Formats: sequence, C-alpha cells, structure tokens
Amino acid sequence: MTESDDRLITPKARGEDSAAENALRPKALHEFIGQSRVREQIDVLLTAARHRNSPADHILLSGPPGLGKTTLALILAIEMETPIRITSGPAITHAGDLAAILSSLMEGEILFLDEIHRLPRPAEELLYLAMEDFRVDVVVGKGPGATAIPLKLPHFTLVGATTRAGLLPSPLRDRFGFTAHLDFYEDHEISQVLERSAKLLNLSIDAPAISEVAGRSRGTPRIANRLLRRVRDYAQVRGATSLTHEHALAALEMYEVDHMGLDRLDRAVLLALVERFNGGPVGLSTLAIAVGEESETVEAVAEPFLVRNGFMARTPRGRIATAQGWRHVGHEPPASLPSATATLFDTPALDA
Repeated sequence: MTESDDRLITPKARGEDSAAENALRPKALHEFIGQSRVREQIDVLLTAARHRNSPADHILLSGPPGLGKTTLALILAIEMETPIRITSGPAITHAGDLAAILSSLMEGEILFLDEIHRLPRPAEELLYLAMEDFRVDVVVGKGPGATAIPLKLPHFTLVGATTRAGLLPSPLRDRFGFTAHLDFYEDHEISQVLERSAKLLNLSIDAPAISEVAGRSRGTPRIANRLLRRVRDYAQVRGATSLTHEHALAALEMYEVDHMGLDRLDRAVLLALVERFNGGPVGLSTLAIAVGEESETVEAVAEPFLVRNGFMARTPRGRIATAQGWRHVGHEPPASLPSATATLFDTPALDA
C-alpha cells in the first residue's frame, strides 16, 4: 500500500471518526472544563441529593448557545445514575404532549427540556403543578361535561435550558430550586477544551495552532470544536500528519473566520452598516435586506456577538457601527460618529 493509500478514508474510518466526535462531550462533572462556580454549585446539589437518596431539585440552566447546557444535563443523569428524557419547547405543541411525557417518567428520572422559554402557555401552566405537586390534571371530555382527573407523577428532576431567561414567566422560573447562568469562556479555557478534544480525536496539534483556534472561537466550546474539525480537514487534505499554526491560519482564512472570530455574516453586517448606511442608524429589517438574510438571523446570530465585542450598538433609532466596528472593516470612523447613548428625544426607526 502506498503512502497516499494510508490516508484513504474508508466507511469504517468514517464511522470511527463520527464515534470519536460524539465522544467529545465530557461524561463527568470533573471532566467539564470552565464554569467553575456553576460546577461547584451543581456538585454540592447532587452530593446532597445522593446523601438523602432522593432526586435532585429542579435545575434551570441559562446562557448563550454552545456553552454546555445540554452537556451538563447529560452529566447530571450520569452522576445521579438515572435515565434522562430529552425534549424541547418547540416539540411540545400542546399540553397533552407534555402530560404524556410526564406520565411516562420513572421515579428519579431526569426530564431535560431544551428551549424551555418556547413552551406553549397551556403546557407551561400544566408544568407548574407537575414541578410543585408532582401531579397533572388530565381533562376528559369537552364542554360542560369535561372532567379533570388528577394523575400522580413520580418524583422527577426537571432540567430546563434556555438562551433567553428573560422570556420565562416568573411563576415558572420561581419553581426551579437552582438556577445557573453559563458565561462565555476565556481563551485559556477554550484552549483546554481544544487540547482535550484533540486527544479524543487522536490529533497531533501544536500549541500555537490551539491558541489561534481558541482566539477565534468567540468564547464558545461548540464553535471551538467545530473550527478544530475544519482545521483537521484542511490539514488532512493537504496530506499533513499534524496540525500546525500555518494549517490553522490557512484553514480559518479559507472558512472566512477572521482573527477576532467574525465570520462571513458578521463582516457582511458591519460592511453594510459602514459602506451602505454610513455607520447608521438603520433599522433591523433594512439591515437584514442589505445582507440578504432574515431579520431573525441577523438579530439572533450576528448581532449578539457584534454588540458584545463593541463593533455595533443598538439605539432607539436603529443599529449603528461603533468606531471599533469601522476600523475592523478597514475604514476610519467619521468625526461625527453617532452616539450609542439614547436620549429622551430619540425616536425609534420604523423597522428597528
């Protein structure tokens, strides 16, 4: 077999690679990198529950996407040695769906409800009773002859995850015994995540390459692992046996991820603000049309990162590019740059 044949990817190799990528999630609390305060708090909660030989209290995990909410839920099930049922708010279209799930749970089982803020209102109200009294009222019949039959539930642990905790109604939020907010990771923590992932993927990668990928990962482990796999693909296609800083630079440039972590959409939004609208202010829908995306995509995907890193600001009159945003896309900001500070006399843009 020639040297090139050694690098052929067979179906078996693809299966092994896929299994390795699925194994990137940590399986125990001590393996979970970052979020040290949250890990310590959860460890105390779980240890106390095991000493009492009872299910853990209901837990709410909030924070931006990709920081480990689902991973923590799976770790909770492993640590408590109990099954876990996984569903999401959008998958539950009416209260009957949730009642069916709750009534099929076993004693001590964990129910992981992702995007809990998107639960329908009737299902939310049913969940109040289930969380507090461990029962649901099943309505049989319709109209004046309808009867509510109380159904007792086993003691379970609800783990809710949300990226928008502010949308949760107070009655639901107050029923969680423990609430944790996950913050963005520091670069050195992302580097630790990448080192662990590289070992699990059996990759040889040098420290400068890890630092380069970590610096462009937006403080998000999910993005870091995705970029690591893309750098691996690039190096593999080039016939390299190890990943170097040069491979990382070339791969990230090819995938249009710049040194600050901005991708194609982020740069398109900034360039539209600066070059088409002279820095703004401009309404969200107008900005979305300018970059050829839906308003929801710009608002949920690009805007949070740009605002958090000071490239863009939201004002009552619309979105504006900051001085840092102007410079990032290669333009000098004007002396009369609009202020991001709102005043009583600002009027909102019609489509802001």
